[in-house]
Amino acid sequence: MISTRFTRAASAALAAVGLLALTACGGQTAATGPSGSAAAGEFPKTIEHAMGSTEIEAKPVRIATLDASYTDAALALGAEIAAYTTYRDGDESFPSYLGDVSALTKDAVNAGSLAEPSLDKILEAEPDLIVSAKVRHEALYDQFGKIAPTIFSVTTGPTWKQNIVMLGDAIGKKDLAEELVAEYQERAKKVGEEILKKNPELTYSYLRFAGEDTARLYSSKSFLGEIMADAGIPRPKGQPDSQEKILVPLSQEQLPAADAGLVIVSAFGQDTAEGEKSRTQQKEFMANPLWKKIKGDVFEVDDRVFATSVSLQGAHGVLTALAEKYGVDPHLAQK
Repeated sequence: MISTRFTRAASAALAAVGLLALTACGGQTAATGPSGSAAAGEFPKTIEHAMGSTEIEAKPVRIATLDASYTDAALALGAEIAAYTTYRDGDESFPSYLGDVSALTKDAVNAGSLAEPSLDKILEAEPDLIVSAKVRHEALYDQFGKIAPTIFSVTTGPTWKQNIVMLGDAIGKKDLAEELVAEYQERAKKVGEEILKKNPELTYSYLRFAGEDTARLYSSKSFLGEIMADAGIPRPKGQPDSQEKILVPLSQEQLPAADAGLVIVSAFGQDTAEGEKSRTQQKEFMANPLWKKIKGDVFEVDDRVFATSVSLQGAHGVLTALAEKYGVDPHLAQK
């Protein structure tokens, strides 16, 4: 299991969970920062978002997070989860990379899969705020809004840092969200610098198998692409890339294009029954003679952290895995 650690600010947020009941009425004011019509910790306030604007009358305490990245973001901010979705029915509710989140999830309602969240379950959870993304639930936005104030980002992956700040703003913790992002960025920079001291010419690629006809070569605009850019570790010059999409499909004949100093590899579903098709595809691709043309260091990683987490905790998990691989301090953010 990849070991992740919260920064000092995140730890403080979790330690403050016992105060949630005291702040439910919105009587506590955080440090100021611009947010629509009110400062960051003041309510009522208006939040501008992908679907327009939403008025939030009082400080939200219980949050319905209808995308896993927002569940992670809410937990990082020390918010109580009222309801949540999983990527699909049967997935683990709260992945191990999050650590012990039982205090913030003890009353959380599983609202079903990401593709088909249950409105009845969300209503049952009585959230103070609903958060998701336009790319996920645009068609359900008006129905969510009848249950509780609702805010949407445009998407999740490439904008995860902006998304945690938006959520932080909506719950009166914008300063904390910005601090968490800044501490992550500082750590990414330091980890990258330490790795590049040992490997000055290092480049990376990320090849993921999802049981399709082609493999997925993740682009500069993907979750991992953003992390590696923050770490200062580049992709190989001339490697297929996209500025609009998070991946470039590669056939078996195109496998050599995935070569880099570090070739990160994962398979969707990992050790679950649902991942069998992805594992089979990975074996087929890696048995192809063209795979031998890849000369880089192949690094098989936890797909749940590198691909699907799309969160602050997942980003720290990526940094920890890279730091451990290259023998640099995986907890530079703590120094």
